[in-house]
Amino acid sequence: MTIALALALIVLAGATTAAADETRVTRSTLPNGLRVLVRENPAAGVVAISLLVRAGARFETPENAGITNFLHRVIARGTTRRSHVELSIAAEELGGSIDASGDVEYAEIRGTALARHWEAMLGLVAEVALQPSLPADAIQTERRLILSQIQTRADQPFQFALDALLGDLYAGHPYALPGVGLRAGVEKISRDDLLAHYRATFQPQRMVLAVGGQVVPARVVAAAGKLFGGMAGGGGSAADPAPSLTPPGKRRVLERPAQQAQVLVGFAGPSVADPDYAAVKVLGAVLGGGMSGRFFVELRDKLGLAYSLGAIYATRAGPALIVGYMGTAPASVEPAEAGMLREIERIRREPPNAEEVARAKAYLQGTLAMDRRTNARQAWYLAFFELIGAGYDFPDRYARQLGTVTAADVQAAARRYLERPTIIVLRPR
Repeated sequence: MTIALALALIVLAGATTAAADETRVTRSTLPNGLRVLVRENPAAGVVAISLLVRAGARFETPENAGITNFLHRVIARGTTRRSHVELSIAAEELGGSIDASGDVEYAEIRGTALARHWEAMLGLVAEVALQPSLPADAIQTERRLILSQIQTRADQPFQFALDALLGDLYAGHPYALPGVGLRAGVEKISRDDLLAHYRATFQPQRMVLAVGGQVVPARVVAAAGKLFGGMAGGGGSAADPAPSLTPPGKRRVLERPAQQAQVLVGFAGPSVADPDYAAVKVLGAVLGGGMSGRFFVELRDKLGLAYSLGAIYATRAGPALIVGYMGTAPASVEPAEAGMLREIERIRREPPNAEEVARAKAYLQGTLAMDRRTNARQAWYLAFFELIGAGYDFPDRYARQLGTVTAADVQAAARRYLERPTIIVLRPR
C-alpha cells in the first residue's frame, strides 16, 4: 500500500465517522426563533453548553470596535441575582465553570458541568444571558484587562504584523477590525453603550443554543423553552451577507523592536458557503500544513530560511483570509519573502502530486477530529456553523467534501485566489 493510498483511507474513515456523529443531533426552533441543538453523548459524564449570539467585529465600526467582546466579558461578571463571586461558586458547585467573550462573527456564553447538573448549568447560562447587571466596577476592571490585551497584541511582532495585514487586506471592510477591539473605542465605551448593544443583539432570532453530553434531547429542549421562551422576537437574524472585497494588492515594510523578522503574504479567499472552501483548505495544507507542507520542506528544511512558518485560512461567513507566514532572521528577509512567493507561484503553475493531496486531506481530517474531541468544542461547532448560516452539520459535510478534492481542484483554487498578494514585512528596528 502506498503512502498516498493509506492517507486517503484515513480521510475516508474520518468522513464515515463524522457522518455517523451527525445523526445524534436534535435541532429545534422555539416559537420566538431561538434555535436549540442537542448532541447526546451517553459516554460522557459531563455536559457543555454554548450560547452563541450573531454579533462581533463583523457588525462593528472603528468607533465601537470591541463592544461585543467588552459586553460579554462584563455580563459574565454578575447578574441581578448573583455577584461575580457567587456566580463562580454556583458553577463550581455544579462541577464546572461559566464564562463569556466575543469574537469576529459571534459572541459566546459557555458553561460546563457534571452531566447530572445540566439543568442547573443551563439555568446559570440563561441567567447570565437574560439578567446581566453590568456592574460599574466590573466594567472598569474589564476595560483595563482588554486594553492590556490590545497592548500585548501590539507588543508581539507576529500579532502586530497580522493585524497590519488584516488592516491592509480588508481596508474599509469590518473584517479588518480585531474582535478584542481598538484602544480608542474601548476607552470610550460607556455602560449605556453596553446596555444599548445588549438590547440590540440579544434577540432570539440572532441566537443559537447548543448542548452536548449525557443529556436527553427532549428534556433539554423543554428546559430551554421555559428559560428562553419568554424572550421577545423582532430583532432580526443578522444574516445579511458580508460586504464584498477587492484585495488592494499592496506591500508594506514595518519596523518594530523584535528579535526576528516576520514575512506575511495574504489573499482574500472564499467564504464558508463557497463551493471552493474545501479545495482552498487543502491548498492551505499543501503549502503550510505541518512539517510536510511545501513552505516547511522547501524554505526551512532545504534553504534554512525560517524559524517558524505555516499557512492560515480563517473560516468566515464572508471573504476569508488566506495567509502564509514566516519568522526569519533579519538578514534573510529578502530570500525568505522571495521563496514564499516562489512557492505560491509554483502551485499556481503546476498541480500538487497525489501524495501531497492525500497528506493534506489527512492533516485536515486529523486537525478537525482532534479539535472536536470534547463536548465543549462539539457544542461550539454546532452553534457556530448554525449561527453563520452554514448549518450545524457543516463540519461533517466538509469532511466528506475533502474526499472529493483533486489536485486539479487545488491548482484551480490557487489560480483563482492566490493573486494580488497583500504583503507585510516586519523588520527589527
